[in-house]
Amino acid sequence: MAQFFTIHPEHPQPRLIRRAVEVVRAGGVIVYPTDSCYALGCHIGDKAAMERIRVIRRVDERHHFTLVCRDLAEIGTYATVDNPRFRLLKSATPGSYTFILGATRGLPKRLLHPRRRTIGLRVPDHGVVRALLDELREPLLSSTLMLPGDDLPLNDAQEIRARLEHQVDLVLDCGSCGITPTTVVDLTGDDPVITRQGRGGIEVFGLPA
Repeated sequence: MAQFFTIHPEHPQPRLIRRAVEVVRAGGVIVYPTDSCYALGCHIGDKAAMERIRVIRRVDERHHFTLVCRDLAEIGTYATVDNPRFRLLKSATPGSYTFILGATRGLPKRLLHPRRRTIGLRVPDHGVVRALLDELREPLLSSTLMLPGDDLPLNDAQEIRARLEHQVDLVLDCGSCGITPTTVVDLTGDDPVITRQGRGGIEVFGLPA
């Protein structure tokens, strides 16, 4: 049965953040709020927890998981970022964007797109996520909380608890955080390509709104 914490969106209670990180480190799957919508998260090194998220979402190995990072320096650990890409990332982070980038060597294959050798990364602008990542000291492996058959991500923590009570270990409730996913920006080519228009505006990339 999932634990359920009511947490302040801007000033999250440190003891609840510490407990959430303990759940992640112990192999748990958590539901947490972001600056776009609720997401599922687990430890980056836990293959079993990652597979649990696949089961919840009913997605296969082609599904792009996202590494939710603290900052640009952490992105640079997992992705190849040259100067032009760094400038683009700096102009749009933190924010409601997911960036597709070429992965650095040595990353486990399970974290990468099976054909493109790419990885999804983002730096959210949300107090709860920042506190989680500061305590965890590494990225969260994450996926938007969109359940099979639903047209929109779940946004009510009580409904999330009711539907996933026996499939996740913890729900962090900070009220509504939206139903619009991130804007996905492919930065693997010479120019940014918007593959999904979401909450983040695209003007920052020099593209028309």
